[in-house]
Amino acid sequence: MRYCLALDLVNEEEKIAAYEAYHKEVWPEIIDSITSSGIKSMEIYRVENRLFMIMETDASFSFEAKSISDANNPKVQEWEKLMWNYQ
Repeated sequence: MRYCLALDLVNEEEKIAAYEAYHKEVWPEIIDSITSSGIKSMEIYRVENRLFMIMETDASFSFEAKSISDANNPKVQEWEKLMWNYQ
């Protein structure tokens, strides 16, 4: 399956730059949570402060299962809390 999602970053150049810097070195635990959920590839594009994500998944992926897994993963919760400073 292919999923396309969009979200807006806080429209401040400093915050956008910080967000992009974090995504140049995504924590290994976050990458593991993505790949172990059935996401086979993920691309994120930015136009001004709007992000577009394209995900390719296998048959095992579900948003519900990913959400439950993420809620029980302290490192993912730490990452999500950090990213909310920019989104």
